[in-house]
Amino acid sequence: METSIIISGFGGQGTLFAGQVLTYAALDYGKHCTWIPSYGPEMRGGTAHCTVIISDEEIGSPLVRNPDLVLAMNLPSLDKYESLMKENGLIIANKSLINREVEREDIRSLFIPGNELAEAMGNSRVTNMVMTGAMLELSGVLPLDVVKKALEEHIPERNRKYLPLNYEAMDKGAEFAREHQPQTA
Repeated sequence: METSIIISGFGGQGTLFAGQVLTYAALDYGKHCTWIPSYGPEMRGGTAHCTVIISDEEIGSPLVRNPDLVLAMNLPSLDKYESLMKENGLIIANKSLINREVEREDIRSLFIPGNELAEAMGNSRVTNMVMTGAMLELSGVLPLDVVKKALEEHIPERNRKYLPLNYEAMDKGAEFAREHQPQTA
């Protein structure tokens, strides 16, 4: 099975980091994986997205035209990727920064107040991990504990103090996803 994921948002929202964590987890779990980052020239506030493909078999191309999963951290990301989704795909959208619903009727969506959930934990910088936890819960692409283990094994030493907060953020996202089922437009 092959799953293509696009994680997209503003620079500084942790989109590339979320993709890296998934990539490390997939590799540690024995999967084939690609990760392609893309970002504008701005450090923060510009566009940033990454493409992750996770597969049981060799991956023919790292390029994704029609993703299975989209993690949209902001409105421009939803606007850009909604029309490109595969039929029956899943969008996890950050309701904190998106003021419209999904228009397509052939895909599923879950709007999660990512910023608010992260801020309630005391650090808005873990919004990406809240969103990632929700995506993992609904997609089953990787087990949550495998992603947590990869985060622990690959995070730089200087950031290890943030591991408990990142774990909590992923758990909050997964919990929200369990309690709120994806919608079809």
